[in-house]
Amino acid sequence: MSDDQYEDDLDLSTLSDEELVEQMHDDLYDGMEDEIGEGTQILLDRGWSPDKVLNEALVGGMNIVGVDFRDGILFVPEVLMAANAMKSGMTILRPLLAETGAEPIGKAVIGTVKGDIHDIGKNLVAMMWEGAGFEVVDIGINCPVEDYLAALEEHKPDILGMSALLTTTMPYMKVVIDTLQEQGIRDDYLVLVGGAPLNEEFGDAIGADAYCRDAAVAVDTAKQMIAERRARA
Repeated sequence: MSDDQYEDDLDLSTLSDEELVEQMHDDLYDGMEDEIGEGTQILLDRGWSPDKVLNEALVGGMNIVGVDFRDGILFVPEVLMAANAMKSGMTILRPLLAETGAEPIGKAVIGTVKGDIHDIGKNLVAMMWEGAGFEVVDIGINCPVEDYLAALEEHKPDILGMSALLTTTMPYMKVVIDTLQEQGIRDDYLVLVGGAPLNEEFGDAIGADAYCRDAAVAVDTAKQMIAERRARA
């Protein structure tokens, strides 16, 4: 990575658009929040559309982070830092994207199931989804089936994501899926599940659409499944 973080006098506004985007990719990788906020604003001031800034500077940078996370070059703490840096750009872009009516590539509701208060994995998936251009509603931890149903009703997402870190709370995912089934709304959503004790067999057994081993897989799976679903529609 560049040594720019050691040169405090690097003035982002002196860079060309191309250099600035490159620099923002580096800064995202290094978790530099202030620089990402500043870079985002500079590109907007230069007449870039909010979705162009999102896709080229932020999503482009998070893709690099995602690949290195998947390949074991980066670890959870670094990815969380990158995602936090991305948030400083998203804070500026979100209201502008809403105004222009830019469509997110998909919408997801995510939460950790009832009885389980672990949130690092869930937060990571939520941040990486947001980093890939999804609109994400995080309903938190220890979520009973009622919370999932209320969020689905309110936000009408494409995806429902459920996380569990305990073998004792894993079966609750089936409770949620069975309830969706009973209410006749199971097929309205792509249900993705994840968490350390889960595996593909478990995902199949409870009737999820996919089990995602980690946050990078969750991004690829969500993108692919939404694209397939839209192609069919």
